[in-house]
Amino acid sequence: MIPKPFGRFALALFVLILIACESNSSRDIRDLIPPLALISGQTDTVRASDLFYAEDYDLEFLPHPRLQTRYQRENQTLLLRADPDFEGMTLLGFKYKGTVYHLPVSAEIRQSFTFRYRPAQAPQQLTLFGSFNSWNRSSLPLRDEDGDGLYEIRIPLEPGRYEYKFFVDGEEVLDPENPDRIPNPFGSFNSVITAAPRHTGKSFLHLLNAEITPSETQVFFMYEQENQPESLAKEHLIALLDNEMLAAERIQIRGNRITIALENYRLFGERVLRVGASREGLNTPLQTVRLINGQPAGRAGETSGWDDAVIYSIMIDRFFDGDPANTRPVQHPELSPKANFMGGDLQGILDKLQAGYFDSLGVNALWISPVNQNTPNAHREWPEPHRYFSAYHGYWPIHHQKVDERFGSMELLQKLVAEAHRRGMKVLLDFVANHTHIDHPFFQEHRDWYGTLDLPDGRKNIRFWDEFRLTTWFEPFLPSFDYLGSPAALQAMTDNAVWWLKEADLDGFRHDAVKHIPNEFWRELTRKIKQQVDVPGNRKTFQIGETFGGYDLISSYVNNGQLDAQFNFNLFFTARHVFLAPEANFSILAEELRKTASVYGMAHRMGNLMDSHDQVRYLAYTDGDISLGDGDAAEIGWNNPPEVDHEQSYEKAQLYLAYLLTIPGLPTLYYGDEIGMTGAADPDNRRMMRFGEQLTPAERRMFREVSRLVKLRREHSALRYGDFQTLYADQNCFAYMRSDFNQRILIALNKSEQPQAVELALPGFYGIEKAKNLLSGEEIAVSGGRLALAVPGIGWRVLEIR
Repeated sequence: MIPKPFGRFALALFVLILIACESNSSRDIRDLIPPLALISGQTDTVRASDLFYAEDYDLEFLPHPRLQTRYQRENQTLLLRADPDFEGMTLLGFKYKGTVYHLPVSAEIRQSFTFRYRPAQAPQQLTLFGSFNSWNRSSLPLRDEDGDGLYEIRIPLEPGRYEYKFFVDGEEVLDPENPDRIPNPFGSFNSVITAAPRHTGKSFLHLLNAEITPSETQVFFMYEQENQPESLAKEHLIALLDNEMLAAERIQIRGNRITIALENYRLFGERVLRVGASREGLNTPLQTVRLINGQPAGRAGETSGWDDAVIYSIMIDRFFDGDPANTRPVQHPELSPKANFMGGDLQGILDKLQAGYFDSLGVNALWISPVNQNTPNAHREWPEPHRYFSAYHGYWPIHHQKVDERFGSMELLQKLVAEAHRRGMKVLLDFVANHTHIDHPFFQEHRDWYGTLDLPDGRKNIRFWDEFRLTTWFEPFLPSFDYLGSPAALQAMTDNAVWWLKEADLDGFRHDAVKHIPNEFWRELTRKIKQQVDVPGNRKTFQIGETFGGYDLISSYVNNGQLDAQFNFNLFFTARHVFLAPEANFSILAEELRKTASVYGMAHRMGNLMDSHDQVRYLAYTDGDISLGDGDAAEIGWNNPPEVDHEQSYEKAQLYLAYLLTIPGLPTLYYGDEIGMTGAADPDNRRMMRFGEQLTPAERRMFREVSRLVKLRREHSALRYGDFQTLYADQNCFAYMRSDFNQRILIALNKSEQPQAVELALPGFYGIEKAKNLLSGEEIAVSGGRLALAVPGIGWRVLEIR
């Protein structure tokens, strides 16, 4: 007979062995494989390294009744095709190191749309370009097949809202047959079209609750579909724990209520449950539930992951001068102080860090501009009126390992990062991989690493952002790397990025000009980071990029083999238009949020912005100094720089930040947002930061309100991990809900100057009785699943639904 203490020891040992085996099995694939989106009937090509990181990719894909697959081991590429009549969401299985994994695959039958244009005379060139092809002016030619003078093209579009123009013999032309148009960032307008989905009606998987017992964790969902034709069945569901399909016996369905039971021994550490439903071509958004030792993320107060980040963007030279001894402006007779060094440095950031400035604001991740040694000279900008600029911003590097003396030293950078880590903050460094300055030793010693400035037709290849996006130069003195033609350059610069990561103990990068660099570069960089840093150190380096373009282009860089995220400029431009234009309906923004979730998932980490160092500051718009369609924003900044004259302008910015800090994705504050700093286009949007007694009473109130919003996000897990549902959208108001297994948070926004009364219908199966205002503490009764809400003019409400 075995003694009882030994029996208990044996049982505990057995459980630990099971946990270790489970953990080791799942760690063969560390990454969460994202869904693949296919167009029905078309073959797509996927790099295995974009699915997950591994030392080898000896994969065997399993047969699927509606998907045709062919895996090419020699180049680690998967060819994948959905049947022409198949649409919906399914799971594709594959074997790796003896374990069967599954990845989600969605297939969509695309609808086609016809665009027409009748020119006054036969053109030499007539093309269609827009957000659906990343503004490529040559890829979509219109043709007059029957000679009647009407040129046409028919293209497939996935559901969404698209901006576009015609390109006629070198001129951009609006669609004369389409009255819908909006301002663009270049001082003109774009035509707009909305592609409606094939399947209408709501389909959603609601989070209910989670119950934890000694042996298992049970999570509950409710399926909702308008005009549901039949009962929900298990074959309509997909359920994954990390990348492994859950066994059918772990799932129970009663009516539309779903119960998933997870054995606790499988939930050691961080695991991710993903659940979705698909029927008759209509998919619910995929619910993503992060579990920490079996408990929903946020329940035990974890706030250390990138999902919890609120990023603060700093341009070093314009933040704070902590060491006047290194303040050395460039001496040049035609260089304006606006475009010169102003004295900000790493010591200044460290001083504010140690003084608790960032703690009082509530941010927990710092993105600092490039620190490389930059040219000490002034250069004339290529576009008219050819003003002179210095390299105060850090984007004109002349060395790959030296810190610019005006900013400090490597030792000071290391000290700053260490202090941030001590305070629980992460640090992202802005890394410039697209180009160097002509004085950089790489250009001096390896001219063959770079592309050429002269095009075959005699033009200079400067600022052709879309036409020659992988070869264009920003300026004649900033040569771009030719990574496709020079493997040595690719290896040198990816090694350099890893060097900075290790040397400064960074948490990640913000990458500049991503779309001008080939995917091969980002794949090699990410492979090296995971191989040399992440896997040995059991950590996760975060990489977020900057790309202006359509969803297809931007998302082509976002996967496990390249970047974790990019800044969501498509959502940014839409949101800015909707909030600033009184006639714009919030339904436009709701659709853009839906589109974002369909591309990146509801639980994405795309960066959300109100301002950036490349955009006119929001306060310049709210105060009426600049309009969205104004093409003279740069000249206004030089000749008539904006000042905030109206108190209400701060309230409008607070409203936008209430939105920014309560939607999915990573909110990013550009330095000065917290005090309502104004500014026109570059360089006026990069004014010197002000603090303390330098602030007006209105700016101090702005800081307090922004700090309150930031802390609201950090204190409520649903605002960080929760799903997203639009409840109401009209010309004045926007209401939505964020839910996780800890809480439900309802947000209502009102951009009009007048108070608005909104009645919201909430699902009856939530069993809601009251709503609590999280800012005032006021409680509001909910009767019959309906919530009557008064939203103040240019104001918002954030409520916890109970």
